[in-house]
Amino acid sequence: MTKSNIALSLLFTLLTFIDVSTSSPSVFNVVSFGAKPDGVTDSTAAFLKAWQAACVSAASATVMVPTGTFLVKVITFTGPCKSKLKFQVAGTIVAPANYWAFGNSGYWILFNKVSKMSLVGGTFDARASGFWACRKSGQNCPPGVRSITFNGAKDVTISGVKSLNSQMSHMTLKGCTNVAVRSIKLVAPGNSPNTDGFGVQDSTGVTLTGSTIQTGDDCVSIGPGTRNFLISKLNCGPGHGVSIGSLAKQLNEAGVENVTLSNSVFTGTQNGVRIKSWARASTGFVNKVFFQDLIMKNVQNPIIIDQNYCPTHQGCPTEHSGVKISQVTYKNIQGTSATQQAMNLACSKTNPCTGITLQDIKLTYNKGTPATSYCFNARGTSLGVIQPTSCLNR
Repeated sequence: MTKSNIALSLLFTLLTFIDVSTSSPSVFNVVSFGAKPDGVTDSTAAFLKAWQAACVSAASATVMVPTGTFLVKVITFTGPCKSKLKFQVAGTIVAPANYWAFGNSGYWILFNKVSKMSLVGGTFDARASGFWACRKSGQNCPPGVRSITFNGAKDVTISGVKSLNSQMSHMTLKGCTNVAVRSIKLVAPGNSPNTDGFGVQDSTGVTLTGSTIQTGDDCVSIGPGTRNFLISKLNCGPGHGVSIGSLAKQLNEAGVENVTLSNSVFTGTQNGVRIKSWARASTGFVNKVFFQDLIMKNVQNPIIIDQNYCPTHQGCPTEHSGVKISQVTYKNIQGTSATQQAMNLACSKTNPCTGITLQDIKLTYNKGTPATSYCFNARGTSLGVIQPTSCLNR
């Protein structure tokens, strides 16, 4: 073989190697971009640089957050990216201890318009104890932030994530499509104010499975425009339970449709399964909801519809709720109620709840005192054994 042929052969081999190497997944470690795992150094810029480099990668890419503690301030990860992207967290990401550092942003970590992305593992600690103290004292406080937010995301997987001590909600999806969430843990003290766990609004095709939520407000909050939402194997408590609403905040509001909650346990929560709307005009609706195979352990208000929602009991609207509630099924719900009234279906004065189904309900209050039920303008059918006694009108 001549020297020129040898050179051509080597060049061909080199080009083949380059082609193969660029097709393999690329890893972008935030430490390589300047992040410091000491919990003190501001690593926000380094995280953003790692994301931007991964986002333009032609091959599948991974943003890697290794073990250690990383301080990150308000940050937005913007998509869509060129290829599939994994955000892998092995360590802990902490927010600034000074709650004024967030300004009026409304969020701490925002994933905006991402697609074909996965968020895997890690602990996110918003360190909100100072903010909660400010809120409880009645002082002048900033509005607060959500810890992890996905806006306009599509085809996303979230797994193994742990969120601690959020200022407001732990994890929020808004305007998202096809998001699978599994094995997450959202934790804040039961007396922390307004710390919703998992919130969904204007989204479709969301699943939440095998997760634990212990917080100071709703474990799961389901807002207007939520469709095709499946929740299963949820452990909820402390907290305010699983809530659809509050609805009728606005006159023109999208409805909630095709929501299923199954195989879940509520422990010591303020509510079990709740639908709540303000007593004012609204184009909103709730349709095709299934609450089934649930266990209540010392839960206040295990089954509740409240269409006169007004938590402060001050300046409450005096109209009738325009939200139409229909085709809601409560099936195989058992356990203990911390309040004697275990079932409260208080529907709108002008828009009765219709198509309500109660099937195989067994809720007890305490020995010697039976649980009770209350209905107002609630119409439907009762099947099997219903305890407390059904109050539905046909």
